[in-house]
Amino acid sequence: MTAKIGSKHIAQHRGKKEREEIHKMNIAREAIKIATARAKYRNQQKGQRPQATAA
Repeated sequence: MTAKIGSKHIAQHRGKKEREEIHKMNIAREAIKIATARAKYRNQQKGQRPQATAA
């Protein structure tokens, strides 16, 4: 839950530019998560569990 300022949430006090920056940051964060997941399973066959890496 977001914090409140008076009777409004903090998000309602943000400017348009700040909201756009947050939106772009969230998209970039998701893209990083997707890229790491794809890299992790890139060479795996469907239905196969990932093999333990040899250390």
